Order: sequence, then C-alpha cells, then structure tokens
Amino acid sequence: MARTEAWTKKTVSKDDWEKKLAAVKIYKEDMNKLVMNFLVTEGYVDAAEVFHKESNTKPGVDLAAITDRMEIRKAVQSGDIQQAIERVNDLNPEILEQQHELSFHMQQQRLIELIRQGRTEEALEHAQEYLAPPGEEDPAFLEELERTVTLLAFEDASQSPLAGLMDVTQRQKTASELNAAILSSQCQEKEPRLPTLLKLLVWAQNQLDTRCTYPRINDLAAPTLTDPMQT
Repeated sequence: MARTEAWTKKTVSKDDWEKKLAAVKIYKEDMNKLVMNFLVTEGYVDAAEVFHKESNTKPGVDLAAITDRMEIRKAVQSGDIQQAIERVNDLNPEILEQQHELSFHMQQQRLIELIRQGRTEEALEHAQEYLAPPGEEDPAFLEELERTVTLLAFEDASQSPLAGLMDVTQRQKTASELNAAILSSQCQEKEPRLPTLLKLLVWAQNQLDTRCTYPRINDLAAPTLTDPMQT
C-alpha cells in the first residue's frame, strides 16, 4: 500500500523574521530617491522642493516643468480640454502629433464636455471635424465615436446606459493618459516606483503563502507584521 505523508508548511517566528529583515542593508540615499521619484512623478512640486532642501536629494528634472504638467492635468480634470490641448502643444507639439490614440481621446473628451454643456450643434460639428476622420481609418476609433455621439440621444446623458463617459472618472482616465505621455516625452517614468514595489510585495507574499507561514503584512495602509504564532 502506498503511503503518503502530509506536507506541513514551515513556520517562521516573528523574532526570526525581524532578524532577517534587520540583516538587509537599506541605504537612506536609496529611500530618499524613492520618495523623490514619487513626489516628482505625481507632481507634488512644493513637497519635492522641501524634500530636496531637507535631504539634498536631487529631483532629476526641472521642477518648473512639473508645474506645467500638473496645470495641464488639472485642466483636463476640470473639463477644460481646449486649454489642455493648447498647453500641451506649447510644451511639446509632437506629443499629440505623434500619438494618434491620445489625440483622439483628447478630442473625444472635448466632445463629451460639449455634450455635458448641452451644446449639441457644436458637439456634432466637433465630432465631424476632429473625430470622424480618424474613425474612418480605425474601426476602434469609430466604435468609440459612435458610443460617445449616442449620448446626444438621451435627454439626460448622465442617466443613460453610457453614463460612465460623463463621469469624472472618464476625465481622470484621459488626464492620466496625457500625463503619462508628457512624462514619456520628457524621458521620465510614467508611473512612480513606490506603487510598483508595493505590488511586488503583494506578489511575493502570495508566493510565500504557498510555502510557509510567516509574519506577513495584511494592510499596506497601516503596515504591521502579524505574528504567525497567534493566528
């Protein structure tokens, strides 16, 4: 008769785990760079300036350029798409010229704002001039255009099946896409490193969960090590 043995996961005590963590060398300069990267990428100019003075960590970019980028992002988030387009072109006209999908989404957002304001005739003219041509060349653009124009068929577009296009999250989506394009044009990272490291932490813990019991971090917002001996 074949005999099977139950596999028992190894348990690592909190004391042993903390000793292992303490043995890992983490340099303050690296942590400062991580913080600065987050501040710069997310556009916290004032905080970046203060942190630069306090830690002597260089931002690596012109902080004035960050101000321009955040003003553009703010314009999109407030629905002033035309101003955002003009400011992007002043900053770097190649961004919208070379990225056709982004350009389409900016004009699509402009159409949504016109519909939101009840400027039906202007919305139709805008769609015909700026969105119909790319729609004729790309079926995906045409589908997005048709969905957006359908909003005009409803008396209250915010209560329609396509209400998601009218939500502020749609503005945020467009603003984030534009922000990433500006960062890329300035040879900067599109996303801060800190969230990526947190995702890596979650992945690593999920891998460890299959092999051993250990003091894991369950809440990233208030990170504390659990005691495996008490669970």
